Amino acid sequence: MSALPSYDTLRFEADGHVGRLVLNRPEKLNSFTNAMWGEMRDLGTRLLADPGDLRALIVVGEGRAFSSGIDTSVFSEGGGVSQLAADAASTATHADPVVAGILLMQESYTWLEEAPFITIAAVRGYAFGAGLQLALACDLRVMARGTQVGLLELQYGILPDLGGTQRLSRIVGPARAKQLILTRAKIDADDAERFGLAERVVSDEELEPVALELAETIAAQPPIAVRGVKRAIAAAMSGATMRDGLLVEAESQADCLRSDDMKEAITAFVEQRPPVYRGT
Repeated sequence: MSALPSYDTLRFEADGHVGRLVLNRPEKLNSFTNAMWGEMRDLGTRLLADPGDLRALIVVGEGRAFSSGIDTSVFSEGGGVSQLAADAASTATHADPVVAGILLMQESYTWLEEAPFITIAAVRGYAFGAGLQLALACDLRVMARGTQVGLLELQYGILPDLGGTQRLSRIVGPARAKQLILTRAKIDADDAERFGLAERVVSDEELEPVALELAETIAAQPPIAVRGVKRAIAAAMSGATMRDGLLVEAESQADCLRSDDMKEAITAFVEQRPPVYRGT
């Protein structure tokens, strides 16, 4: 992995195959600003280009909250329509410059879903609005008991536009997604688990150890197979036909069958020892 720059609102650290992305504005409950989204986008671009040995990434908030959502200074400091248009001036991704600006902001989260490694949100305290949308972009979510989550954007006269409408509806179904968004509901971690928004609910003290254990367990699996699983399930969730999904599955399996990792898996099984995967 290439050397990464220092960020003002984020902290990235890696230990072996597991990385930690820390939202680092605890005095503001890790609420998002344009600068923070820009740094998220920059980090994602760099990690996608060169993930190095990274096989699992934990996303966590510094302090007592994952993220309380958007920092309202974004609205008062010229962060509205004109700022979106200005940010996207050079991207030319859409004829409408405001739409282009929103698409650019979405890239701050989308890379977590598209990464060749597994991403895990470790959520405590609050995950509202942009914060919950960030957690939804991760592959897995572990929540501390008592955490409150919700997509509250309608209180500002806007809708969840960082993937929230798309990812929430895929996880909980369209009717439940409409109910949660349109009523600005705040739900706790236990309800989040019941709705499928959290894979585990643990005590606050257990949150990061459990997330780390999960990350290390996944990081110990054959990376080529893990990437294939992520790609194949993404195809299933994208609305691909069954045959198109089966093709992705077959292509991913072919990569596994040709890999040194499969040979290592069989050899380790025969020799009754833990396998050592190299991602080749």
